[in-house]
Amino acid sequence: MSLRTMFALRSLSRSTLLRYIAAAQFHATSNCRGAKVAVVLSGCGVYDGTEIHEASAILVHLSRGGAEVQMFAPDVSQMHVIDHGKGQPVEKESRNVLSESARIARGNITDLAKLNVSNHDAVIFPGGFGAAKNLSTFAIDGKDCKVNKEVERVLKDFHNAGKPIGLCCISPVLAAKVLPGVDVTVGHEEEEGGKWPYAGTTQAITALGAKHTVKEVTEAHVDKKNKVVTTPAFMCETKLHLIFDGIGAMVRDVLKLSGK
Repeated sequence: MSLRTMFALRSLSRSTLLRYIAAAQFHATSNCRGAKVAVVLSGCGVYDGTEIHEASAILVHLSRGGAEVQMFAPDVSQMHVIDHGKGQPVEKESRNVLSESARIARGNITDLAKLNVSNHDAVIFPGGFGAAKNLSTFAIDGKDCKVNKEVERVLKDFHNAGKPIGLCCISPVLAAKVLPGVDVTVGHEEEEGGKWPYAGTTQAITALGAKHTVKEVTEAHVDKKNKVVTTPAFMCETKLHLIFDGIGAMVRDVLKLSGK
C-alpha cells in the first residue's frame, strides 16, 4: 500500500473504512481465472423443487470464488405442487420445473437439454425434494428410481470428461444411481434423536452399489477418483450458517478440482 493510499484511508470515517477493507478482502479471495460452472435446479421451494437456501449458498460461494455461473433446469412438469405453508399437495395444479427454477435464477435460466459439457468446468446440483421428485423418482421408488434422461446425460458427460460434480443434501442419490461405485455423503447414518431425519437415505445409497462416508454438516466429502464432491446440507436439522459453511467447503473443493 502506497503512502498516498495510507493518508487517504486515515481521512475516511470508520464505517467507510470497514467497508473498504471488507471489499478488499472479498476481491482478494476471488479466483481471477474464473471457472465456468453449471448449476442445475429442480424447481423453486424445498418440498417440490430446489432448496432455495442451498441454491443461494452455492451461488454466493461461487461468486466469492470468482466463478462464472450458468443455471439450468429440465423443461418438464413437476411431480406435484406443494403448498409450503400447509405442507400438502395442491389439487389440480401443475407447474413447470424450468419456469419455476427461473424464480431463483432471476429469469436467467436455460433448458438442461442445452447444457454442453465442453462449455463448463464443473457442475453443481443443489438439494431440495425436487432432486428426488423432478430430477428423479427417488422420492417414490427409492433405490429402484429412474433419473431424468438429461440429468443422467449431464452426470455421465461430466464424469467421462473428468470434470468435477458437486451435489448437496439429497442430490447425491443422483450420482449414486448413475455413477457405479461412487463415494458420497449425506451426513450421518443414524437419526440421532431427529438431528439427521433422513439418515435412512444412506441405506438406499449403499443398495445402489455406491459407498457412503459419514461427514458432519460443515464438511464436504471428496471422491477423488470420480471427482464427485458432496455435503449434507439440510439432511441435518441444524443452524443455517453451519449448512452455509458445509456448502462453502463443497464449492471450494469443486473449484479446486476444476483446476481453474
